[in-house]
Amino acid sequence: MRDKTGILIVGGGPVGLALAGDLGWRGTTCMLLERGDGSIGQPKMDMVGIRSMEFCRRWGIVPWVEGAGYNRDYPQDCAWVTNLNGYEFGREPFVPPSQEKPPRQSPQKRERCPQNFFDPVLRRFAERSPEVRLRFETELESFDDRGDHVLARVRDLASGALREIEAAYLVGCDGGASQVRRGLGIEMEGDAVLTYTTNVIFRCEGLEQLHDKAPAYRYIFIGPEGTWATLVAINGRDQWRFSLIGDDQMRTLGEDEARRAIVRAIGKPFDFEILSMLPWVRRQLVAREYGKGRVFIAGDAAHLTSPTGGFGMNTGLLDVVNLSWKLAGTLEGWGGPQLLASYETEQRPVAVRNVGEAGENLKRMLSPRVLRPDAAVFEQDNPEMEAARRDYGARYTEMMRREWFSMGIHLGYVYEGSPIVVPDGTPRPPDEVSSYAPTARPGSRAPHVWLAEGRSIIDLFGRGFVLLRFGAAPPSVDALAAEAARAGLPFEVVDILNEEAEALYERRLVLVRPDGQVAWRADALPDDPAALIDTVRGAATDAASDPEPALAADQEN
Repeated sequence: MRDKTGILIVGGGPVGLALAGDLGWRGTTCMLLERGDGSIGQPKMDMVGIRSMEFCRRWGIVPWVEGAGYNRDYPQDCAWVTNLNGYEFGREPFVPPSQEKPPRQSPQKRERCPQNFFDPVLRRFAERSPEVRLRFETELESFDDRGDHVLARVRDLASGALREIEAAYLVGCDGGASQVRRGLGIEMEGDAVLTYTTNVIFRCEGLEQLHDKAPAYRYIFIGPEGTWATLVAINGRDQWRFSLIGDDQMRTLGEDEARRAIVRAIGKPFDFEILSMLPWVRRQLVAREYGKGRVFIAGDAAHLTSPTGGFGMNTGLLDVVNLSWKLAGTLEGWGGPQLLASYETEQRPVAVRNVGEAGENLKRMLSPRVLRPDAAVFEQDNPEMEAARRDYGARYTEMMRREWFSMGIHLGYVYEGSPIVVPDGTPRPPDEVSSYAPTARPGSRAPHVWLAEGRSIIDLFGRGFVLLRFGAAPPSVDALAAEAARAGLPFEVVDILNEEAEALYERRLVLVRPDGQVAWRADALPDDPAALIDTVRGAATDAASDPEPALAADQEN
């Protein structure tokens, strides 16, 4: 007898767990397969970005993230040093997570929550939905797209038993070596090798007492050969991730060499326990396609990036929040044939942008390998050399700020040219990295405004489509509501009397999608409300595939 489910998810990392949780939150049945047991020996991410935290707010799990286990009182400075008992070139100070405040553009802020803490939070989120079934120690053997369903053959690794699972759709969230992507024959584009790196997780109680530098979340080590390693406070207490950064030549690092490198970084011998070692390849790749037929890919299966910037997992969460409501809408019957096709159209350009920016961050971090400081700065202790170190550190600090301050990457993405977004004729805003100017232009994230104490306008978004009506005596939208009901579209009208929101959203009527992106805006309904509804649900006919002339706002009103 076959198991049956709506969506079959392959891969139980943060991206797969988030997809399962969001589908369950929407009432859509799904099953997740993960060949491991769910434990994390090597956390591959540690920063939950501001947009991802907005999703956590939507799901009601922000307190879980904040209380997951990272020491939120630990300073978050980034410093560049010769070693921890040597010279400090410079640093970028950041307050502990417990003291950081949300920026004016969001009700949330980024949060330090390494994968060994974040995955259990997402698992708990997924498990609270009865529609979600999680199957650990279960491996995908093969899958077959039958046209009207996907048939997967899976193995229980504990018993060895094989069984079949029938799903309406399958999503591969199974990492960089994705079996699902390879099964679809999808190739990756970009640089397959940037560096060979080895991560070492070690435990040392009171490491801060072994050196004279101020505490920092991340140290970058620069020697005569250039940038050679980094050290990250992985729990803000006694566990650290040391990364020995190689080049594009593969080599194997043994434990003895790893120990010597860690001692070099600290600057003197000390006692520590190595918990795990992981050699890995830093890549810069994006899949040529995001799926075929009834099978899709997301997260590292679709894009591989240098961790410089913290964009990888956060781009993956953006993938699944984009995909989840489209899968749900298709299963519920109101999603048209272009709805799922829009996933690749919208998300792939975001990945190309984010992966490219992370690669440039890596070049900046490794720039001392090309523009090496004078060898004397590592050896001489005199006022002249101290001034040279300060000068070098100031230049490096200024260059690295693009990585530390990247709100535009997290909030400023735009789904330009999407078939389910109706353009209004306004120009696309500049694509900034370090800054973000909120806009309600179609295709953009619907911007945050406080409506009341603790209540953001973005708290309205998530379940279905929301039509915002701004100002006193707003125009009637009965015709649009009737067409939404005809199509079975989840649709709600919310009146907003808030001058700041009116100024920011710029139109009397703004339609926001379930993922929180603006789909359409105008000062009055279009002449053909049915065509608007069909466009945003992916059901527009070929003749109406370019909705701009018929549906865009009469901008002169």
